[in-house]
Amino acid sequence: MRPIPSFALAAIAGIALAATTPPAQSQISVSIGAAPACPYGYYDYAPYSCSPSGYYGPQYFNSGVFIGVGPWFHGPAEFHGTVDNRLDPQHGYTGARPNVGEKAAPRDKAAAFQGNEERDGRGHVAEGKK
Repeated sequence: MRPIPSFALAAIAGIALAATTPPAQSQISVSIGAAPACPYGYYDYAPYSCSPSGYYGPQYFNSGVFIGVGPWFHGPAEFHGTVDNRLDPQHGYTGARPNVGEKAAPRDKAAAFQGNEERDGRGHVAEGKK
């Protein structure tokens, strides 16, 4: 009978120890707080600044109330809505934006929405919809 090499014994011992080690418990908790109280919605990326009127299309509103995006979006997985990314600072917009807590300005007539990009509720550009 041939003797078992020492490295083989070490490998067998390592496997036996790993098999008897209890699994480690881990937990990650992220608290995002309440959605920003913005009159026309907020951008779908941190720091979730208020977006100007006309950034979000009508799909993002239910009876005039913003439905939420980003971490506060709880709509259907297949949701797609249109945005006007010309009003997005990540696309060069430097114009006026409302502050958190401001109220929407009264409108006499709804302006025609001029969206140019389709996204899901979590801020991802929909495939082929840019």
